[in-house]
Amino acid sequence: MAFVRTWVSVLVIGVLVLGGASPKAQAQIIGKEKKNWLLFWKKSEPLVVVYPTDSALMADSLAKPSLVVSADSVDEKDDKKKKKGKKNVYFGYRTKKAFTRQGKGKNQIIETFHYLREFKQPNEYVLEKHYYDIKRKRIFKTRNELDPSKTKLLVLHGPYTKTRGDVVIEQGYFYVGAKHLRWETFRTDSILTDKQHYNKGFLRDALVTYYDAAKTKVKEVIPYQYGEVQGEYLKFYENGQIEWQGKYDKGRKVGIWINYFDFRGRRQFEIQYPESAFDEPFEPVLVKQYDRHGQTVFQKK
Repeated sequence: MAFVRTWVSVLVIGVLVLGGASPKAQAQIIGKEKKNWLLFWKKSEPLVVVYPTDSALMADSLAKPSLVVSADSVDEKDDKKKKKGKKNVYFGYRTKKAFTRQGKGKNQIIETFHYLREFKQPNEYVLEKHYYDIKRKRIFKTRNELDPSKTKLLVLHGPYTKTRGDVVIEQGYFYVGAKHLRWETFRTDSILTDKQHYNKGFLRDALVTYYDAAKTKVKEVIPYQYGEVQGEYLKFYENGQIEWQGKYDKGRKVGIWINYFDFRGRRQFEIQYPESAFDEPFEPVLVKQYDRHGQTVFQKK
């Protein structure tokens, strides 16, 4: 239909030209036909038909919020949930944060610590097991096995900070009651006085040997720092009881070394060595001896 209308317009213009119509009349007719062509082409553009049902759906979709969520937004929400869920989780265990205070004024000591939400017994071979006594509201350390049935306690786990006034004087991490990673102590003028690296209660570079292939029964812990024997030495009986305890200073035995019976951590001998590696060496001296009941049987005067 559009094709026929176009050719009729062309024939009309041709007749006017050949028939001798005046230029003015020809211009008027040609202008009207151009206008008709433009309107025709504009009307001939493809139209989008919206049926009543589609319009109703469209109105409904505009009136109600869409429940469709993009995959990216879902991933972002999941990531936020995961990040939120990891709060106060250290070394795979969930913890809570707390603090305790001692003293008043500028010398007030505040200890900020984290503790396990669920009780877990520290490694039996670690000599210093740290916990918070709920009744006494203080942090303690012990060599014995923790007994939550006798004492209401919280096992320390995670970051720890100790401040005097506004100055940090000690900081580090705990792993199930044992010192872990880097520990630092400071003077009140913030000067570093000591730094130690631990691995779940033992010095990080210590040489640890075991009685069994599964490495569950510790036999000996030889401390190493900066390439030499330095620090606390430990030796255990096969039943887990401590046998020997002492300290090395630059590869030399120093201070009091203690030998134990193989039950209840009872002492048997106390042997004296020079106080430091810089002191004059001498033969070790027995200063105390105990019987199996813990009674003193010898003491050096």
